[in-house]
Order: sequence, then C-alpha cells, then structure tokens
Amino acid sequence: MSKPIEVNAQNFEQEVLQSELPVLVDFWAEWCVPCKQIAPIVEELAREYDGRLKVAKCDVDANPQLPGRFNIMGIPTLILFKNGQPVETIVGVRPKSYFEQVVKQHLA
Repeated sequence: MSKPIEVNAQNFEQEVLQSELPVLVDFWAEWCVPCKQIAPIVEELAREYDGRLKVAKCDVDANPQLPGRFNIMGIPTLILFKNGQPVETIVGVRPKSYFEQVVKQHLA
C-alpha cells in the first residue's frame, strides 16, 4: 500500500519535477483544519492510484520557499505536476470525486 511521500525543498526537484509519473502535491500545514479534512482523501488517492500517480505532501511551514515558487496564497492547495510542470491546481476542500476527476484527466 502506497502512502503519500513527504517532499521538501531538498527533494522537491527529484521527487516531483523529475518524476516519470504525474505527481499530486498537497501543500498543507499542521494547524490547518481544512488540510486535515482532506488528508484521508489524499491518502486514499495514494493507495488507489499506486503505480500510476505519485502523491506527495509538503508542509508549507517547514518549506516556506515552495509555496511562493508556485504562487500558493492559501492552503490546502493541491497541484498536479506532469512532466515537471504544474497542470492543475485545486484550492480548498473538495469531495473525493472532484480530485479523482482531475487526476484521471492526466493519467496515461
């Protein structure tokens, strides 16, 4: 069973931008209640799309330079990267079906 990987400023390039698989990155913080609401959905996506999608979590408090790099103004923000480029951005709490719809559009 796959779980979301932790990404940070040191491994972001390798784990996300150089990934051969599409990568869904959850930009979150420990104090963020909406982030905690979607956490189970993010974990389910990691399990259900294992081998077709990489799912990652990035703590914005521990990595303050990354949100600025991708113009993130609020959390939770999830960005789907494909071939090293952001292709979709989801801001706020959404139902699982919404996340699945976005992901399926970009899977090979």
